[in-house]
Amino acid sequence: MQDLSDLWSYHVQSHEWTCISRDTHAEGGPSARSCHKMCLDPERRQIFTLGRYLDSALRVPENLKSDFYMYDIENNKWTLVTEDTASLGGPRLIFDHQMVMDVESRVIYVFGGRVLTSSRWEGCVGVLGVDDLRNSTYTPSEAIFSGLYSYHVSNNTWIRLREDCTGSLVGPQDIKSRIGHSMLFHSGSRQLYILAGQRNKEYLTDFFTYNIDSDTVTYISDGTKKDSASVPAAGFTQKATIDSQLNEIHVLSGLSKDKEKREENVRNSFWVYDINQNKWSCIYRNEQTGESYWSKMQHTEPCPRFAHQLVYDETKKVHYLFGGNPGKASLPKMRLDDFWSLRLCRPSTEQLLHTCILLIRKHKFNELARDNSVSALKYLQTQLHSAVDHSDPEQVQEFQALATALFQPPEEPSTVLHAIICDDEDSGSMSTGNDLGWLHNSRSVLFDRLTQFFPEHMTQPRGNLVDLIPY
Repeated sequence: MQDLSDLWSYHVQSHEWTCISRDTHAEGGPSARSCHKMCLDPERRQIFTLGRYLDSALRVPENLKSDFYMYDIENNKWTLVTEDTASLGGPRLIFDHQMVMDVESRVIYVFGGRVLTSSRWEGCVGVLGVDDLRNSTYTPSEAIFSGLYSYHVSNNTWIRLREDCTGSLVGPQDIKSRIGHSMLFHSGSRQLYILAGQRNKEYLTDFFTYNIDSDTVTYISDGTKKDSASVPAAGFTQKATIDSQLNEIHVLSGLSKDKEKREENVRNSFWVYDINQNKWSCIYRNEQTGESYWSKMQHTEPCPRFAHQLVYDETKKVHYLFGGNPGKASLPKMRLDDFWSLRLCRPSTEQLLHTCILLIRKHKFNELARDNSVSALKYLQTQLHSAVDHSDPEQVQEFQALATALFQPPEEPSTVLHAIICDDEDSGSMSTGNDLGWLHNSRSVLFDRLTQFFPEHMTQPRGNLVDLIPY
């Protein structure tokens, strides 16, 4: 694999990519690299970049300096801020870390990542690649993880806020360093949100905040509870974003990091964490597996992956996802160059009410069509017609297709002697015992669909009683 030193921009409105530089190093910027991190100061239009991964053969002392660059967008100019951040009290050369910025105070926070040294991978030259290291297929006992640092842009000062906490005894104010985690900054509460990640062979599921003003750590979850169904699962690549206005954290969970289990864990899920209510909600999950399925869906949704990037436009409420590794066993070095956008659409109360009314009236029409086609036709032309949004082509098409139910061949007469009275007041018809099963099943399906629009505490339990039976 070859590291690159190109720099690109994407114009959202025109859908156009622009190559700003083919070689940033030739223009006074960073050399070719991977596993680095960037953060943006949108007010001053500056980009900061830190960290990189080095192959074993290149880990000699003169290459292990942690250079730190700033790019001025308006002037198209790179500046070497620091040749080696460690010499100023900052982190050593690291990769797979996280970096965010408090734009108002002009302070950058860096947490986690693996520290590269000249002796760590002795005897492994040419054997290990960055994917092996990231996925912990090889983890030396002397692996070093970086702590939590702050960088004050105004006076070029680094401060170490927390060291890596090693050992089994972790205090309430200690932080266990890691890789593959997410770190987000809430501009309103002025807190860092840190979740998940990996440390050696351990997949971490803790979730905590760091208050940058009071220098205190608060654990939202220590990761010991057995609530895997109600929180993003451990062992999967997670990319997170934050919306400080809505007080929400979004997590896209994709490919399993465990190479041995990757084939059986190819799935996508999207989670939303409500900060005010301290509650996770899985708003999308795709349980489909297999390369054939994802090949068919390649133009519908991005396949599960790792080593990709996910960013969020908080103003327009749009996510953008680019690239990554799909984790194919037959093509372990394959890299993706697809580009996706995701907009979370939140229906209003009026839209939810309209959807529920439409579902109920469509179901009532189907019941009428089984017994009384004349009443069903009248209902279709009046009550159901008024519930359809005729500006929505999909709803109009479904509405037009409903008329075919009026011309279905009559069903076989029931052999059951007793009858039940249908609860439809307009039809005044009698439904035989054979219809009882259909009514029960169809109304149960309708009920389940309606409960999806209500909070869990207002609906019946969504679990299955069979799952509670001990074996």
